[in-house]
Amino acid sequence: MPFGASRAIGSRSDGGRMGVGSDDAVVIKVGKLAGEPTVVTVNCNDETGLGCDICHIILEFGLCITRADVSTDGPWCYLVYWVIPFLPSISIQWTSLKNRLLSACPACSIPFYVDLSRSGTSQFYLLKLFSADRKGLLHDVTQILSELELLIHRVKVSTTPDGRVVDLFFITDCMDLLHTKKRQDDTCERLTNTLGSCVSCEILLAEGFQQGFSSLPPVVAEELFRLELSDGEICSRSLSPDMRKLKKANVNFDNSTSPAHTLLQIRCVDQKGLLYDILRTLKDCGIQINYGRFLSDMKGFREVDLFIRQTDGKKIIDSGKQGALSSQLRLEMLHPLRVMFVNRGPDTELLVANPVESSGKGRPRVFYDVTFALKVLQICIFSAEIGRQTASGRQWEVYRFLLDESRTLPLANSRDNRNQIVDFVRRTLMGW
Repeated sequence: MPFGASRAIGSRSDGGRMGVGSDDAVVIKVGKLAGEPTVVTVNCNDETGLGCDICHIILEFGLCITRADVSTDGPWCYLVYWVIPFLPSISIQWTSLKNRLLSACPACSIPFYVDLSRSGTSQFYLLKLFSADRKGLLHDVTQILSELELLIHRVKVSTTPDGRVVDLFFITDCMDLLHTKKRQDDTCERLTNTLGSCVSCEILLAEGFQQGFSSLPPVVAEELFRLELSDGEICSRSLSPDMRKLKKANVNFDNSTSPAHTLLQIRCVDQKGLLYDILRTLKDCGIQINYGRFLSDMKGFREVDLFIRQTDGKKIIDSGKQGALSSQLRLEMLHPLRVMFVNRGPDTELLVANPVESSGKGRPRVFYDVTFALKVLQICIFSAEIGRQTASGRQWEVYRFLLDESRTLPLANSRDNRNQIVDFVRRTLMGW
C-alpha cells in the first residue's frame, strides 16, 4: 500500500469493521498548541463521492485542509484530514462538526441533522433584525448565523428615515430545530449579546417562500458563465511571480504504476477549498478514488496523488477521456469562482458565481467571504440575494450584491476601483 492510511485500513478485519459504531466512525483530535493542526479521522462504509461530501462540510466550518490521506478497499474507507481554521478568529464547534460528519457517513444516523441539498427537506424562516446602521453589520450577522449552523438564502437590507436598518434574512437550519422556541430564543440572544443591546430580532415561519431569482441579462450571463478562459483571466495578478509560472496547473495520468488503477498526479497553486474542487469534479465525472494523498510544500503549491478508476472498475486509458478530465480539472481548480461588476440602472451590482455539484450542493461560505471582503473595504451593501441559474450546460449558484455608493467611493465611473474590489474579493474567496 502506498500510504500510511492504507496500512491502517488494512489492519482492521472485516469483523472489526462491522463493529464500528457511530462514536468511532468520526474521531477528532484537536491540536493542543497554537497553530497545531486538528486531525479528523473518518472510518466508515464507503460510497462514491464521500470524500467530496466530507471536504464540503470541513470547508463549511471554516477549516483549511493542510494534508489528507484517503484509502478504500471498496466497501470500507479510511479518511484522515489535517485541518486548521482559515482565520484565527473563527470559532470552531468541534462537537457540531463531528455530528455533521457523522450525518454524511453511510449507515451512521444523526436524526437532528438534515441534508439541505434535497429540495423540500427544510423549512424556510424569516429572521427580522432591527439595529442602528453601520458598516460591516451584514458580515457580523453572517458570521453569527454561520456559527449557529443557519444557512442564508436571501437578504434584504433597508434603512428607515430615522437611520435604523431593517435586515430580512431568509434562512434554513442545518439542525432542523428552528421551529422550537428554545432554538429561536437562543439565536436572538446570541445576536443581541454579540451585536449590542441596540439590536432586536424576531424569527417567523416564512410561509410560501420561494427561492425566486431574476435571471441575469444574456450579455452578463455569457460573460459570467463562459467556459473558455484565457491565461490572463486566471487571476494572475493575485499570484506571486513564482506562483504565476504554475497558473495552468500540471495534471498527469500514469497507467504504469498500478495494475488496477490510473494514477492521477496534480501539482498546482494552493487555494481555499482546493481538495474540495478536485474531489467534486471527480465525483461529478463518476470517478472512484481508491487511494490518495494531499500534501503541500513551503512555496504555496499543492501535490495531489490519486489512484482512480471509472465506475466500471476500469483504468482511464483512452486519451480522449484523459484530455476531457484534465481540462475539466484545470478549469475547476484555476477558476472555481467568477467575480464581476455590472451596472444595474444607476446602481452598481457585484456578481459572484460558482458551479453547483450534480448532487445540488453549492459551495460553502461564499456569502461569508464576500461580505467579509466588503466589510474590510468599508463598502456598504444595500441588498443581496442568492439564486440558481442554468448556463453552459450546468447549474450555477449566483450571489448578487447591490452596493450602496452613497457612503463609499464611486464605483460606476471608476474602472480602477472596480478592478481593485474584484481582485480583493477574489483573493478573499481563494484564500490568497
